[in-house]
Amino acid sequence: MIKVLHPGIYTSVQDQGRIGMAKKGIPQSGFMDAFSAELGNILLKNRKKEAVLEITYGLGKFEFTSDTFICLTGGNFSPKINTFPVEMNTVHEVKKGDFLSFGRRVYGARVYLAVQGGIQTDVVLKSRSFFPGITQQRLIKGEELKILKQNFYEAGYSRVKVYYEHFESPELECYPGPEYDQLNDKQKQQLQQAFTISEDNNRVGYRLNELIKNDLKPILTSAVLPGTVQLTPSGKLIVLMRDAQVTGGYPRVLQLSDYAVSKLSQKVAGDIVHFILSFQDQN
Repeated sequence: MIKVLHPGIYTSVQDQGRIGMAKKGIPQSGFMDAFSAELGNILLKNRKKEAVLEITYGLGKFEFTSDTFICLTGGNFSPKINTFPVEMNTVHEVKKGDFLSFGRRVYGARVYLAVQGGIQTDVVLKSRSFFPGITQQRLIKGEELKILKQNFYEAGYSRVKVYYEHFESPELECYPGPEYDQLNDKQKQQLQQAFTISEDNNRVGYRLNELIKNDLKPILTSAVLPGTVQLTPSGKLIVLMRDAQVTGGYPRVLQLSDYAVSKLSQKVAGDIVHFILSFQDQN
């Protein structure tokens, strides 16, 4: 078991999400930074889709009440097991009674705790991912999370070097959205400027501060995905994230790649991003 001693501000269980449920109006949810979460599972020799803990800003403290192997990936918040620093992107053995805590932020916004075999919360609609109204919203103090009994682990390739471009680069690969061609040349040029992430950012969406004049006609409510960039009537852009709704009525001017969504999820308020537009799939 993993006992939650302090849940932080937003710690949730996430896996690859509820793929294919949009037709029922159910958001995808799942790992915000799929690249980092899946990396932890790969190093532990789990299936990539296994559930992990997504810990926002490294705010949380946990006790292991059984032996297991763990791997921490994503944002670096100076983790410690008991009083000893823990190396990121590396498999570690933990024993019953060990404590995991975090400290100073080094980079990133979300850290992932993967355990051998994955976290064994209830499967709801083919996923363990937390989402309000479907499962609980987040962890609570004193809660205990079931994990599998520790198995033999052959070290092998149990650590990896992560290129910090994933956390530091402002570039977000994207493609034209369905309403992109309705923009005039000036608006298209403005999409190439630097944008600042606002304080209003979470698992549903990231709002950007800079404005683009919106004189587009309203659209009928249409399908949206994680990574869809909407242009609001005020001229602000919203980048939809993993917990976003499945339909929306704002013009969809861009669509981020899945990897770009992972990169964006590790940004914090005040960070700068640039949309790097590709037309390679538009022919």
